[in-house]
Amino acid sequence: MLKVCVIGMGAIGNIHAKAYLGCPDAKLIGVCDIREDRAKAAGEKYNAQYFLDAEEMLKKLKPDLCSVTTGGFEYSSDHYMPTMQALNAGCHVLGEKPISNNLEHALEMVETAEKYGLCYAINLNHRFTPAARQAKRWQNDGRIGDLLFCNMSLWIGKLMPLDSVYYQLKALNPHSVDIMRYFMGDIEEVQCYAMTAPNRIEEGTKIYSTTSVNMKFANGAVGHLTSSYDIVRGHPMERCEVAGISGRVVFEDMWRQATLYPAETYLKEQYTNPVFGGFRDFDDTFIDRIHSFAREINSGVKPGEIDGKARDGLEASRVIHAAIESIKNGGNPVRVKNAVK
Repeated sequence: MLKVCVIGMGAIGNIHAKAYLGCPDAKLIGVCDIREDRAKAAGEKYNAQYFLDAEEMLKKLKPDLCSVTTGGFEYSSDHYMPTMQALNAGCHVLGEKPISNNLEHALEMVETAEKYGLCYAINLNHRFTPAARQAKRWQNDGRIGDLLFCNMSLWIGKLMPLDSVYYQLKALNPHSVDIMRYFMGDIEEVQCYAMTAPNRIEEGTKIYSTTSVNMKFANGAVGHLTSSYDIVRGHPMERCEVAGISGRVVFEDMWRQATLYPAETYLKEQYTNPVFGGFRDFDDTFIDRIHSFAREINSGVKPGEIDGKARDGLEASRVIHAAIESIKNGGNPVRVKNAVK
């Protein structure tokens, strides 16, 4: 059984900690936060040792696996240091998204894990559902066929002021870009337009809160992403359509329902998550993702074959940075490989 610690005990860190309590492959032994009130409360709640310094915890407890759930500027600036500390201590790491909005730091973290032969993954939890896996099986079975296009939309209402003009693009869209890459493969080029919602303009909030991104995939297919922080989250919160010459798959949320529309017929196949038992709501995606990662480590899955590995998180962030460059360039297309800063 893996010995596990969680670094960063905000709301997401507590979700990770609770998920580990019910994990058959892991035991939570330590929690850490720079705020003593958070660290102490989490230690008492989860019956784990608590620390204010991650390096001290790593040296004393020698965990096998660490969740890095810190935040910081654009919800990612505090990921680098504890991730590097954990990797250098020989720990496997599950990091929160975005991997880092400093792409040089992100690449260094990925390459450090690869150098040490450690499993390093990102919490790209939207693909960790029975519905998403069913859709992927349909694709692997040839039910979609040669890919043509992908349309993705994701909206989560965050109406408060945020700390960056590009916060919505950077913090929300690792999920949406990852889902698109999960089905469609690498993204070569993007073109992005963005707006600030009228209510935010009135309040003087400087943020691109709704964005539209055209995409060209390496396999020749095309796609489109719409994302927004301006719609209060309800049912659903996202929609994805993957189309090929043999059929289409449509999601209404990644955990609720997947529908296959085969070509040349009005018949369809549908998977719906049960209301009772199995997945009930979005938070269950964390349980699936965290338990899947622990199970893969215990099963000896090679680092490069981990589902939702850190390099996937890096590539998603590179796509987002290319979209930001497109905004800055007046909506002109940008090659993703050029997004290196």
